[in-house]
Amino acid sequence: MSEPESDEFDPSAPEQRQIGREMVDESTGLGSVMAHCYRGEMDRVTTWRQRLDQTTTWAVTVMAAILTWAFSSSGNPHYILLIGIVVVAVFLGVEARRYRDYDVFRSRVRLIQENLFANALDPSRDVERKNWRAELSADFRVPTLKVSLQEALANRLRRVYLALLGVLLAAWGFRITAFTPPEQTWLEAAGIAYVPGTVVVALVGAFYAILVGIASWPRERHAKGEFREGDPDDWKETNR
Repeated sequence: MSEPESDEFDPSAPEQRQIGREMVDESTGLGSVMAHCYRGEMDRVTTWRQRLDQTTTWAVTVMAAILTWAFSSSGNPHYILLIGIVVVAVFLGVEARRYRDYDVFRSRVRLIQENLFANALDPSRDVERKNWRAELSADFRVPTLKVSLQEALANRLRRVYLALLGVLLAAWGFRITAFTPPEQTWLEAAGIAYVPGTVVVALVGAFYAILVGIASWPRERHAKGEFREGDPDDWKETNR
């Protein structure tokens, strides 16, 4: 009797991780499965990308409405702009949460692109991650978030929301200075009801200092697939 074949499977073995090369040479069942898998993951990436864009659109729409109303009359209260800051900050939190979900599917797509399709297009080079099949399988079995909430907040702040919140801050500063009656200082005009203007300014300043700190704090990037700077006339450098 012949010895039974080993049931051990090593996804990091060259013949297992470099399946992109095999897909070019011959049609395989696994190749067909991976093509359908990639199509499905791309659809989910597109869906979550649209959700991110929708949140940004809502934030810009609300901000535009608040700015229009705040400067439509000198009698309108300045704190409507502070309310606008709070509302946009809420949208920032919603978009950061959606970004974490979006990154789950974007990471899968990039893993397939880097290790399957790139290997199929250029079989002379090895895959980017030798254990990519086991990693992808584990993530299909137990999906996990890849980025922290802080990193997601930092990403959305740098890409969109720091500029939006900066516009609201500048508008609020202009509102309490240019529309201040002659008998008041701008600090007095910044007050809200029984809250002194100095306290309001201090709270707003602290809030923006926290936002800038989150956006600029140095940390290791965990989001996968971020674009890298390069010569726009050349293909993006892929060497790590």
